[in-house]
Amino acid sequence: MAQVAAAKQVPFNWEGVDKQGKPIKGKLVAVSEAAVRSQLRSRGVVPKKIRKQSTLFAKSSKITTSDIAIFSRQLATMLTAGIPLVQALEIVGNGHENPGMQKLILNIKGDIEGGNSLANSLAKHPLYFDDLFVNLVAAGEQAGALENLLDKIATYKEKTEAIKKKIKKALFYPAAVVVVAIVVTAILLVFVIPEFENLFVGFGADLPAFTRMVMDLSEFVRAQGVWIVLVIAAAVTGFIYTKKRSRRFREILDIASLKMPIIGPILDKSCIARFARTLSTMFSAGVPLVEGLESVAGATGSIVYENACLEIKDEVATGMRLQQAMENTDLFPNMVIQMIAVGEESGSLDEMSSKVADFYEDDVDAAVDGLSSLLEPLIMAVLGVLVGGLVIAMYLPIFKMGAVV
Repeated sequence: MAQVAAAKQVPFNWEGVDKQGKPIKGKLVAVSEAAVRSQLRSRGVVPKKIRKQSTLFAKSSKITTSDIAIFSRQLATMLTAGIPLVQALEIVGNGHENPGMQKLILNIKGDIEGGNSLANSLAKHPLYFDDLFVNLVAAGEQAGALENLLDKIATYKEKTEAIKKKIKKALFYPAAVVVVAIVVTAILLVFVIPEFENLFVGFGADLPAFTRMVMDLSEFVRAQGVWIVLVIAAAVTGFIYTKKRSRRFREILDIASLKMPIIGPILDKSCIARFARTLSTMFSAGVPLVEGLESVAGATGSIVYENACLEIKDEVATGMRLQQAMENTDLFPNMVIQMIAVGEESGSLDEMSSKVADFYEDDVDAAVDGLSSLLEPLIMAVLGVLVGGLVIAMYLPIFKMGAVV
């Protein structure tokens, strides 16, 4: 019943006065205006105006991984400050600007008030809280150190989000420039070149081969433009659909991505960084190694590394050392394997894994910055050659005519 009620909750904007008579305002998520009034009175607030938040201009209710990372940090900070869990969830939930996140947090709060543990409440929302998150919270609740584990989760989420943003930034710029180049080229072929073609009709002389080729391309694009757009749209849609539905297709893409020049090594290092960071977080929380490796597999962000981690888990479960199991995959660099071996020998696997993660995260940062510096002039040069080539093709007949005159 609590889940049904939470699903019907909507955001309300309210204005009122506090116990000192000072005007205050804010937002609450509740099932009705009466529920908002009840909550405000329980806080000592006299409501003056309550209105349902308009959905037309409301902020997106989509919950992102950044929202989950911020939630982890806020909850860890409040628990460390001694605020009870239910009260902390209410404060974080009511203060969140994202309506979807408000509903999610208050739903979790309702489950806990109903007698569930935080780990069980989070496990009911697997789209937002993965096994890694739930397992760490469960370990924190069992050890009586929930605030410490939430702090580790927050740090882990922040670091993994930072490295993901770096990778996306490196890939977004060239992709955006390629799209702009395609759009500009299409505009030139469809609208500009036909004007030059009309101009060249009265020349009475043979056009240069390059100019003739560009004009033929323009004619083809104008005649088959609709079909070209439909084919591209169908290809993109098919790609996205297949990627979502087919694990084998995603695995092929991951293998191809890791073998790409320049981009491949960056993706490879980011996978190793996430592997080491997750392993360190799980092991420091007291989660058994075999159980932790299953969560590590899902956190690597690559099916290639996920399969490798599951193989490592199976071999470690049979008694093999982690170092040897990692070496058998032929994926991890020798430096990583040696540092893990030192961690196993010294009993400080979490610390050594953290050092590996720090090293590779810094390495990815440097590689992405270097890639951005390299790609900017290269892409601009390609764009210039593409657009400049079309312009030159159109002016070649004019230059030829001037030479004849």
